Amino acid sequence: MVEKTLTVKGRLGLHARAAAKLVHVASSFRSKLLLQRVDGSAKADAKSILSVLMLAASRGTELRALAEGDDEQEAMKAMEQLFFSGFDELQEETSNR
Repeated sequence: MVEKTLTVKGRLGLHARAAAKLVHVASSFRSKLLLQRVDGSAKADAKSILSVLMLAASRGTELRALAEGDDEQEAMKAMEQLFFSGFDELQEETSNR
């Protein structure tokens, strides 16, 4: 099992488009992928868009990511990259200014 704490960076938080990107990436792995608010108030299956949206993760929210399975290392790296890049929306924010 691999565990990391990830921070939502995008201005709009983990909204529908960002959640769809996360689910798309997560679904490409065999491992079980979970996200949980650090405050413990909500937990989500990273392969379910409704579950991810129920986290109500705004900008700055810290989420504990858990990956368990054959490709857990690769899955965690892919999720980390999405969060690090702000789901590719941080680049859009700066180019629109």
